[in-house]
Amino acid sequence: MPQSLVKNYIHITFSTKHRQPYIDDKIEVELFKYLGGICKNLECNPVIVGGFKNHVHILCLLSRKIALMKLIEEVKSHSSKWIKTKGIQYKNFYWQNGYGGFSVNPNQLDIVKNYILNQKEHHKNQTFKEEYLKLLIENKIEHDERYVWD
Repeated sequence: MPQSLVKNYIHITFSTKHRQPYIDDKIEVELFKYLGGICKNLECNPVIVGGFKNHVHILCLLSRKIALMKLIEEVKSHSSKWIKTKGIQYKNFYWQNGYGGFSVNPNQLDIVKNYILNQKEHHKNQTFKEEYLKLLIENKIEHDERYVWD
């Protein structure tokens, strides 16, 4: 086969270190755009980027030219350096180690997109820890909770 054809949508989520609420109203919109820009520069076209006070969600089309692990490394390192330039209140900003990555059926894109769009409403009733564990279970990802958190 002379041509490589790939379409892998991925839902990525990770939190701030110790789930500190660094993602405030002052930085939120700009951060989400910045994260999307990093993805786009790596040919991982973002569908939507969102999140809440202590975590982000990225829905993107994973490029066939980059491994998921490398995408996460680039997104976290560049955005962490960038956010520290945005004010003294962000000087101790770090992302957690690790991430969740979930494949998304193209027929389910609108469901995941709406899920990410409604994070503020969603987190009135559920913490990030609860949300993340639910995602792991729904995606049948074996895990030991002792090693999921910092």
